[in-house]
Amino acid sequence: QEYALYKREQLICYRQIITSFECFTCSCQIRYSIPEEMKKGSLIGNVAQDLGLDLKRLRSGRARILTGESPQYADLKTDKGILVVNERMDREQLCGDVTPCSFSFEIILENPIELHRVIIEVLDINDHPPTFKNRDVRLEISESAIVGSRFSLESADDPDVGPNSLQNYMLTKNEHFLLKQHSNADGSKFAEMILQKSLDREINPNLSLKLIAVDGGNPQRSGTVNIEITVLDANDNAPVFNQSVYRATVIENAPIGTYITTVNASDADAGSNGFVTYYFTNLKGGLGDLFNIDSGSGKISVTGKIDFEKDRKYEIRVGGGLDDASKVIIEVIDVNDNAPLINVMSFSSPVSEDAPTGTTIAVINVKDSDSEKNGQITCSIDSFLPFKIQSSLTNYYNLLSDVVFDRETTSEYNITITATDSGSPPLSSATTLRLVISDVNDNAPIFTKKSYSAHVVENNEPGVSIFTVSARDVDWNQNARVSYLLEDTQVSGSPASTHVSINSETGVLYAARSFDYEQIKALQLVVKAQDGGSPPLSSNVSVKILIQDQNDNAPQVLYPVQTGGSLVAEMVPRSVDVGYLVTKVVAVDVDSGQNAWLSYKLQKATDRALFEVGLQNGEIRTIRQVTDKDAVKQRLTVIVEDNGQPSRSATVIVNVAVADSFPEVLSEFTDFTHDKEYNDNLTFYLVLALAVVSFLFITCLVVIISVKIYRWRQSRILYHSSLPVIPYYPPRYSDTLGTGTLQHVYNYEVCRTTDSRKSDCKVGNAGSQNALSLRNSSCCLKGI
Repeated sequence: QEYALYKREQLICYRQIITSFECFTCSCQIRYSIPEEMKKGSLIGNVAQDLGLDLKRLRSGRARILTGESPQYADLKTDKGILVVNERMDREQLCGDVTPCSFSFEIILENPIELHRVIIEVLDINDHPPTFKNRDVRLEISESAIVGSRFSLESADDPDVGPNSLQNYMLTKNEHFLLKQHSNADGSKFAEMILQKSLDREINPNLSLKLIAVDGGNPQRSGTVNIEITVLDANDNAPVFNQSVYRATVIENAPIGTYITTVNASDADAGSNGFVTYYFTNLKGGLGDLFNIDSGSGKISVTGKIDFEKDRKYEIRVGGGLDDASKVIIEVIDVNDNAPLINVMSFSSPVSEDAPTGTTIAVINVKDSDSEKNGQITCSIDSFLPFKIQSSLTNYYNLLSDVVFDRETTSEYNITITATDSGSPPLSSATTLRLVISDVNDNAPIFTKKSYSAHVVENNEPGVSIFTVSARDVDWNQNARVSYLLEDTQVSGSPASTHVSINSETGVLYAARSFDYEQIKALQLVVKAQDGGSPPLSSNVSVKILIQDQNDNAPQVLYPVQTGGSLVAEMVPRSVDVGYLVTKVVAVDVDSGQNAWLSYKLQKATDRALFEVGLQNGEIRTIRQVTDKDAVKQRLTVIVEDNGQPSRSATVIVNVAVADSFPEVLSEFTDFTHDKEYNDNLTFYLVLALAVVSFLFITCLVVIISVKIYRWRQSRILYHSSLPVIPYYPPRYSDTLGTGTLQHVYNYEVCRTTDSRKSDCKVGNAGSQNALSLRNSSCCLKGI
């Protein structure tokens, strides 16, 4: 690998301490010198060592090269901390005649921001020989030219600089001319031929010479041009310019054809010998493309694009024939024709919303190729934006935050940075940065209501949806993801989770059980909304669930008390007045509201014309005068109904004795308890029972007759057959041992007298059932 010769020439470091957020921006400058035409990958310098940075810092700070719009000729190897050649560098292409030739770029590191400028000077190598524009130069010289006459020659061009540039001219040896070398103000060299011996057209009408241009490089390079001289007949007088030096100015970007100046020379000869022809004698580089001289008038005009930023002054030698020549110096006037260029060296987006005031958002570099005021730049941003821009180094600006951000108020900013020069009129350019504010979990979820209340009807199905709570988090993404949960509270001595459940994502509350209003009338819960941030933030809300009553309980009669066997009767003397309070039916309903509103009605009565029941209070009063014809025994059926939908009811029987004395009551109420019940369903049940008993009797009768017929047929078959007799048990006994030899389809009854002393009777049935022992009694077992 080609050895890269480099040297570190300069290291300048500036540190700007920004105490507002306890970090610093370090701006350092380091310079290297390298030869041109180095191979890709050749070493330039060890920036980590020269800047005092370790390799970890290069990697953690994401060190990188910022070149703006310029080609990236160098590459940073962060793993080694070195700069290497990234692209072949041609000094002549980079800088032309400008010396020294250098280019610069910035190395930027983040967290905290560090900005280091690297300047690389490209050293010239002798890779170009001097060259002439033309291979042959033709001169016409009069034989009457006097000794000492000067003749300007075409200059050679060598794009190299310094010692590698054009150093000397040499002329082939001859007896007529000597070579004299001159230097221009910019250091460029040109040559003149001086006539040292008169010419004689009759002896030598033509002369051939060679002009050799050599540089000072190692190895040395050269270029050659042939000079063909034609000796003319006598022309006694040479042209003489009226000025040795002409000075003129031209505005850059002047249109083609713009007049610059006119050179003038006079010749004392008459006729054609006195006619002067003007020409440029030592055009260098591309001067021939920029300017033109009229050969007859000497008027110089613009033929190409004049750029102040490329060349600020031009020197041109003008010849008029024979030995005289003049110099024209053209100065270029700068025009504000270049708008500032904005390069964003570093831009941090997104920025956390909790970033402190003074946080560096971006580092900006501005350039203007114009000169003086035309190249002086100021940067600005819109005044309403919460940012400020400060100059850190020449042509470098820091964009800083001026407030504490709130993403929930403004989630992003479009920051337009404007760079304006001081020209007249001023030129400006702008670039817009889109800054995104990243979210921080700084907001807890907020419920849509301060408290919630809902209703659920009792006797609900478990799992039914009750209602939904909702909370909103103004943060973003994961920080705004809300989940719901029940706080660990007690409801009627048991955890809230045994009564209700909540969907953690939707906030829907579900009943975990069937509620009973008579046991729990309300649930007081606390729901927690928690976001997904780290650490999470939360808020609570109170939730009250009211159980709505259903008419699921019938009224209960408290008085009169209904007893099973005893009789309770209210006694009413026959002498009472109309409206006499006999008694009061008292009932309650454990439901609530209209479901517990009770009304009383007289459903049945022995004499409806004698009593009435208060609709609201249940009071039983007489509605007419009691007479002797009225029966002593009065039976009232009172129905108590609630006001639910549908309504529920209860009935109570009130026995009333219409009598003046207690003995009269006793005689009438002796068998009162055996009276027929006033029940509409009683007849139906009696008829049904009679039908069932009749059906069972007929069924038993049919079965008995069938068995008798079957036995009679069996005995007849055995009697008439000739088959051997097989012993069998008589049908009047049962197999009590459970051997299974007897037929089990029969049951038997044995009757004994009560005066038998001692006897046992075992009765068995099908299978192996336990035996029942009966003593000192009579039992009857009827076969079926």
